[in-house]
Amino acid sequence: MVRDGLYYGVSLLVVAVIVYFGTHWISLTAIPFLLAVFFLIFFRDPDREIPAGPGLIVSPGDGKVEEAEWIETTAGARFRVSIFLSVFDVHVNRVPISGKVTLMEYREGQFLNAMSPESAILNEQTLIVIEDGENSVSFKQIAGLLARRIICNVKTGDVVQRGQRMGMIKFGSRVDVLMPADVELRVKPGDRVQGGKSILGVLPGYGEDTAKKSSYGRS
Repeated sequence: MVRDGLYYGVSLLVVAVIVYFGTHWISLTAIPFLLAVFFLIFFRDPDREIPAGPGLIVSPGDGKVEEAEWIETTAGARFRVSIFLSVFDVHVNRVPISGKVTLMEYREGQFLNAMSPESAILNEQTLIVIEDGENSVSFKQIAGLLARRIICNVKTGDVVQRGQRMGMIKFGSRVDVLMPADVELRVKPGDRVQGGKSILGVLPGYGEDTAKKSSYGRS
């Protein structure tokens, strides 16, 4: 459980008790009680079994794969996987590969619907780039229509491990992962993934053997 969930949940449960003993109206009591339940569920932080094996890229978040496509960037062709997180998904984010953080950049922006393609450019977001010595994988935490706070607990220069918790996006949001163009993709649009557990792809140079020996971990 993320600490914020306890703050919100316990506070609202106290409000529910006060309302009940002050009014004895079940309908009024139900409002803070249901909000407390929502926050306790939203801020859950389950343990995950992180796949072992070289070259694996795991999902940085829970949700549904909305896009999986090649794109052109200033650094050349990349493969982008976009994952939409609804308010019912776990919102704790995890590191997709082990390596060194070479860039962590926060950008102010708008709060468009996270399912809109423009949100990847215009919305508030953080960009994290991780290099493992041979390959570079970057991902974005993108605020959505309801999201109003992005938390990122890594900084440039940090050495991180695959599946490590690195922050969260509060309420509906999106994460984009940019991988090498010749990555061996393991997901497709419509798939449900879990942060730190589901394998999005295999880095170039590791091949089918690595993928077959490892659990894909899709939900």
